[in-house]
Amino acid sequence: MSFNTKVHIDDGVVTIRLTGELDSRSAPTLNEVIVEATEKPVRRLVLLAEDLTYLSSAGLRCLVFAHQKLGRGVDIVLVGATPEVAETIRLTGFDRSLVMQDLAER
Repeated sequence: MSFNTKVHIDDGVVTIRLTGELDSRSAPTLNEVIVEATEKPVRRLVLLAEDLTYLSSAGLRCLVFAHQKLGRGVDIVLVGATPEVAETIRLTGFDRSLVMQDLAER
């Protein structure tokens, strides 16, 4: 499955909808989107992940890259991750560096 993003920026809140498989082939695309989106001040990054079907280690590195790029004081919120994607994040311990929300909490 291909990977797509859709970005919306409003008042310092960057929302990126992730669709498809985030792996070594698609990770550079997300990194570029993150760089472009963070050229302006960002106070919160929201990743809508309900349509993200796979997260590889390369995809996980994208989340780490976003965390490093945005720095302290900027919340990263992952919304609606599938159980498989959420488990990958929890197994690495990266769930302590971002907020994971169910769709109902949004």
